[in-house]
Amino acid sequence: MQQVAKVGEPAPNFRLDAWVSTASGKEFKQISLDDYRGKWVLLFFYPMDFTFVCPTEIKGFNQALPEFQKLNTVVLGASTDSKYSHLAWVQRGDLGNLQYPLLSDIKKEVAEKYGALDEKEGVALRALFIIDPDGVLQYQVVHNLDVGRSVEETLRVLEALQTGSLCPLGWKPGQKTLGKP
Repeated sequence: MQQVAKVGEPAPNFRLDAWVSTASGKEFKQISLDDYRGKWVLLFFYPMDFTFVCPTEIKGFNQALPEFQKLNTVVLGASTDSKYSHLAWVQRGDLGNLQYPLLSDIKKEVAEKYGALDEKEGVALRALFIIDPDGVLQYQVVHNLDVGRSVEETLRVLEALQTGSLCPLGWKPGQKTLGKP
């Protein structure tokens, strides 16, 4: 049995095929977590391409991409679909002008390492991970397939983590923190 990712410990590394938007167009590329050392990483898993809730989340994170970039954060979406499924979904136009990579975890190994695999259904759960610039997992939330995530809450948590301070219940960016731990 392999160890599952835990907050406060190094995030499991991975190297996956991805559909990526580049300056020269759209292409397939291999992406590793190590590629983003020195940046914050928002890695989120979604169940499947061509579904109902997933495109709302993917488009929501895409719309907020400039806010994440201001916070030195890259966004990576992942599912257990193939890179060709990602390509077909993007080409169909369901996701608009997507500007971040969609990773293909077709072997389901990364979802399993992160504790995000629904083994009964054979797909990733809705799982979100924030990894700091040193590669340490700082935040995770995993829930069922029916409910989409909140981009606003994700940004709030990311900004709280970046303060390096204690943040009380309901803390919002710009509010006072409780100081250093």
